[in-house]
Amino acid sequence: MAGMSPPTALRILIVAPETLTPDPDDAIAGWQAERSRSLRIGLLEAGCNIVAVLPADVFLPERLAQIQPDMIIVDAESEARDTLEHVVMATRDARRPIVLFTDDEDTTHVRDAIAAGVNAYVVAGLAPERVKPVLEVAMARFQHEEGLRRELADARTQLQERKLVDRAKGILMTRQGCSEAEAYARLRKMSMDKGLRLADLAQRLIDANELLA
Repeated sequence: MAGMSPPTALRILIVAPETLTPDPDDAIAGWQAERSRSLRIGLLEAGCNIVAVLPADVFLPERLAQIQPDMIIVDAESEARDTLEHVVMATRDARRPIVLFTDDEDTTHVRDAIAAGVNAYVVAGLAPERVKPVLEVAMARFQHEEGLRRELADARTQLQERKLVDRAKGILMTRQGCSEAEAYARLRKMSMDKGLRLADLAQRLIDANELLA
């Protein structure tokens, strides 16, 4: 999913309430149906591939794992918060861009939605030609956030590995009466001789030392 614009065949999964034929006398239901129709037209005009339209239920995580969409579009009515909870839980272990289109004008929970992983939050109607720019912004934001997550994870890993190496150096310094520099040099030589990463060798040395303690 590299780049700023959605690829031509971006695979979209829409999470929406079950579609019912609106009552011709129900103006709100008719407006909601038209909004959903405009959204789908906009997605198709943006070159997207709508791979499925699913309800927000207990089966959503399993279906997401099967379909593996590139992006999730939440087409919510008044219960946006409840729908989002299902979607966020379903994507907890496999993060994907999430865009919410809703007619819920209560925006008091927008901050919580963004914090939970929603990359774009669109309230009220949206012309079909505006759908593609929204997806582009959502994709860019998702990629930026994922990059930050990877950087943070890498930093945590490096810190943990540094702690392991420091502990292993301490063990060698105590057992062999050598300096810190000498202990580090010996660790590096052992790691190269055994074909192990320095952190992995350090962990083995720590484990062995604990068994002998």
